[in-house]
Amino acid sequence: MATRRISTACLSRYSQNAFRTAPRSRSLLPISRPHSLRQLQTSPLLYQEQANVGKKRDPAPQLVRGESKLFKDADAAVADIKSGSTILSAGFGLCGTAETIIEALAKRGPESLNGLTAVSNNAGAAGGGGLSPLVQSGQIDRLILSFIGTNKSLEKQYLSGKIAIELCPQGTIAERIRAGGAGIPAFFTPTGINTLLQSGDIPVRLGPVDKATNKQTVLEGGQPRETRIFDGKVYGMEKAIKADVAILRAHKVDEAGNVQFRYTTKAFGQVMGKAAKVTIVEAENIVPVGEIHPDHVHLPGIYVDRIVPSKVEKVIEIRKLKEAEGQSNGEKSASQLRRERIAKRTAKELKNGYYVNLGVGIPTLAPSFLPSGSKVWIQSENGLLGMGAYPTEEEVDADVINAGKETVTIVPGGSTFDSAESFAMIRGGHIDVSVLGALEVSANGDLANFMIPGKVFKGMGGAMDLVGNPDQTKIVIATDHVAKDGSPKIVEQCALPLTGAKCVSTIITDLCVFEVDRTKGGLTLTELAPGVTVETIKEKTGAKFAIADDIKSME
Repeated sequence: MATRRISTACLSRYSQNAFRTAPRSRSLLPISRPHSLRQLQTSPLLYQEQANVGKKRDPAPQLVRGESKLFKDADAAVADIKSGSTILSAGFGLCGTAETIIEALAKRGPESLNGLTAVSNNAGAAGGGGLSPLVQSGQIDRLILSFIGTNKSLEKQYLSGKIAIELCPQGTIAERIRAGGAGIPAFFTPTGINTLLQSGDIPVRLGPVDKATNKQTVLEGGQPRETRIFDGKVYGMEKAIKADVAILRAHKVDEAGNVQFRYTTKAFGQVMGKAAKVTIVEAENIVPVGEIHPDHVHLPGIYVDRIVPSKVEKVIEIRKLKEAEGQSNGEKSASQLRRERIAKRTAKELKNGYYVNLGVGIPTLAPSFLPSGSKVWIQSENGLLGMGAYPTEEEVDADVINAGKETVTIVPGGSTFDSAESFAMIRGGHIDVSVLGALEVSANGDLANFMIPGKVFKGMGGAMDLVGNPDQTKIVIATDHVAKDGSPKIVEQCALPLTGAKCVSTIITDLCVFEVDRTKGGLTLTELAPGVTVETIKEKTGAKFAIADDIKSME
């Protein structure tokens, strides 16, 4: 049910009435009335909380303290999970997913286990893995995700109304889960303000096409966010996520349930393990109590209820390798040259010592053009700070991936952490620059890059969180100047759903550089690519712009 916004005037009237009618409780201390206007007194009692005895649902699996947490296999550990349960599935892409447990859930079949709600960053890959078996079998009825990506099968199921999907930004999902595990019912965040997320206009479940209008019907809409203003900025309220069961994969678990993850498998494992009534961990190594040093425990045993041996081999979703020297024949396509021109100019935004986040695609090429000796710390929102180059075949590690699910390396001094920590860095303004791609950018700095209604439904991933604090983290867009069909990407107003409003400061394309006035709105052309004229920019840009007095060359 959507939350209802209450105006300040209404709140004021309500407060006055409440204070008039509510009995004032007496102070617990015998303090005489001060002569000043300030006085110590207790707050009026407005409500008396009563036990919630009316709500009934199938309970989570029962636990008995003191019993062994070790189960012989995943089949035994999931045997009492009930239909209609909410399940938290850890992992990022296919990195750190509980494949053994998911396989056991799928073996139960839709007759025995169905109507599940699953919460995950994404629901498996196009080729299988992750939650894909449960989606394909129809055991999952509803998903809470940040990203569908290239999973065309899942996208098709959503667009045909066969499955409900609640899209939620990656960092917001992580924080909702963290809050659920910490006993915090809700919180306010800047993420998604002035977007369809705030208004609740991203459909959760679609219906058939209306023959009269030829438009697809919506059986269930999104939930509008209640908003409040803090320090002059609008924030939206997000409710915590709690679940019946959490399923994780870990590198090492002792018999008391203490968990140790490896590298980027921490992404959702730590927060999900704390937010469920029953947490099941499949362990690559089960060890005696005491073998994991207390300083190396990433999830304490208090949160873990069942331990099973991991039987399914790790899967690498995108094996990306470092290009060997001399491998290229020296000839580059027009597309490569265009992308490199954008990346080379983008590198100038990454100053020595900066902490930066680079989106997938063109932004990831920028570090290749940094000056020799320049040190830039690259953050990947799946939980990695100090991301290095792609690995050689010998360096490939299934537990070290970037936000694009590609294999990468970690530079000396790098660190790994969970997604809640990652997005605390991002929303908190600790990242100096964030570089993203775009479908559209408007003249006042609005960004659209996650959805084309009726055609593309991939999800926002971490993008909405990344642009949520543009006053402290500079947002740079690195993109082709025009789309594949020749239409302009830089427009007066975005026609596509927004990722963020008034968040972009600089736009770098293959043709030019624009600076954006986020306060007053408007573009200023400051740099041109070699051989490109102002007239060309006017022809290929769908927005008005000013021209700097001293236009520079991009190179």
